[in-house]
Amino acid sequence: MAANAGLVDELRSWGLTLPGAHRKSPWPDHDDLAVKDKTFAYLPAKGRPFSLSCKLPYTGYEALQLPFAEPTAYGLGKSGWVSFNPPEDQVPSLDRLKAWVEESYRAQAPRKLVKELDDRV
Repeated sequence: MAANAGLVDELRSWGLTLPGAHRKSPWPDHDDLAVKDKTFAYLPAKGRPFSLSCKLPYTGYEALQLPFAEPTAYGLGKSGWVSFNPPEDQVPSLDRLKAWVEESYRAQAPRKLVKELDDRV
C-alpha cells in the first residue's frame, strides 16, 4: 500500500493543477478532486487502499473490460462513472490514471475551464 500511496498523492497533486480544481472530502475515507464543487475523481484518503472512481463518457466501456473495474455504485455507473479497485500489483500507470482523471474533469468542468485547460501550452 505504501508504494501506491505515493501514486495517489502524485495523482491528486497533478489533478489539483487543473483549472479550478480543489479538494473535497464529503465522506470519511475520501480525499476527492472537484471543480466548482462537482467531484471529478473519487480518491482514497491517506492510508486507504488504492481506488479511483471517475466519469468516463468516452473510454468507459473500454475501461470496464479491466478485471478490477466496475460501474460506480449509488447509481453513478448509469451516468458513465467507473470505479477501479485493482490489486496492489495491478494498479495502472500514472499516465493511464491521469488520462482517466482528465477525461472525468472535462466531463464535469464548465466549458470555460475546459477551454483554459486546452489553451495551456
